[in-house]
Amino acid sequence: MVVRTYSPKPSELQRVWRVVDAEGLVLGRLSSEVARVLRGKHRPIFAPHIDTGDHVIVVNAAKVVMTADKSDRAFSYRHSGYPGGLRATSYAQQLETRPEEVVRRAVKGMLPKGALGHKTLGKLKVYAGPDHPHAAQMPIPLDLPAARRAS
Repeated sequence: MVVRTYSPKPSELQRVWRVVDAEGLVLGRLSSEVARVLRGKHRPIFAPHIDTGDHVIVVNAAKVVMTADKSDRAFSYRHSGYPGGLRATSYAQQLETRPEEVVRRAVKGMLPKGALGHKTLGKLKVYAGPDHPHAAQMPIPLDLPAARRAS
């Protein structure tokens, strides 16, 4: 008897829109749970070579928390490509100016690298405030029990 490996077909996938309120959530734990849903690992038909995940909307990204005072001690680096072009920005400063980018980069680091990761990241929408323009998709609230709230 031969048992075949099941591979989901794109026509069988039903993508759902999910919304996460990031107020008071720890950044790393929030990012890992969002990356899990974006990849589709929460579904029984998960396949590592196919994008089986859902769309995720993260609201209140400006109110995300970093533990152990990392917002002041940890830095985000970027380089212009020129000699002496390394720029370091603390996460506290980034949370004030561009909080959406902090959450997006944290989730991006937890996704696979390459074409599949780029496609998966396209399904992530991050907003600093409580409002988002995706009400027409009727997003379902996503409960993240593993993403603890900072006290």
